[in-house]
Amino acid sequence: MRANLSVETLITAYSRGIFPMADADGEVRWYEADPRGILPLDAIHIPHDLKRLLRQNRFRVTLDQDFEAVIRACADRPEPTWISEEIIEAYLRLHHAGYAHSVETWRDDRLAGGLYGVALGAAFFGESMFYRQRDASKVALVHLAFWLKKCDFKLLDIQMVTDVLRRFGAVHISKQDYLDRLHKAIYLQRHLRAVPIDWKHELAPSSP
Repeated sequence: MRANLSVETLITAYSRGIFPMADADGEVRWYEADPRGILPLDAIHIPHDLKRLLRQNRFRVTLDQDFEAVIRACADRPEPTWISEEIIEAYLRLHHAGYAHSVETWRDDRLAGGLYGVALGAAFFGESMFYRQRDASKVALVHLAFWLKKCDFKLLDIQMVTDVLRRFGAVHISKQDYLDRLHKAIYLQRHLRAVPIDWKHELAPSSP
């Protein structure tokens, strides 16, 4: 039996801290994480080597320019993936409804990396990242975090903390703490926009 992955069902699930994943057999099941990983928007740490890359503007970064290419790239990996064709189709519908978003990094007009996730109220739920060139997905993540902060989002949910995300300041919080933050965020009205970022100014050393 196919899972119910309608737009309405997905929105309800995310508002309760639940998300879908496909198992190795392709069957989609619902999950929640405890503890939950978040990336605090007011305490983002950018590694030194990535700061240098951002100042150089080596990548062009866009929002929602090619959602399907991003999600399919996230699914196209040698190790087993939870992003099945059924998941892809569901998130494409969610994207067309205005809830799922992609961040793309481009190099010489070729897609070099990116990420996608779901925005609901003032919460953003990060789903997956990919890269074809070194640091391309990290550049996408930092742009997303800054855009969310500039647009006054309150929560960046990453589900689980990996070694890579820990370098950016990701932390685990309890399920109850997460749900408290989520319920405060989803009822706020926010709109994600690709706000221009002057990295030389943003990353300038603070005055003593």
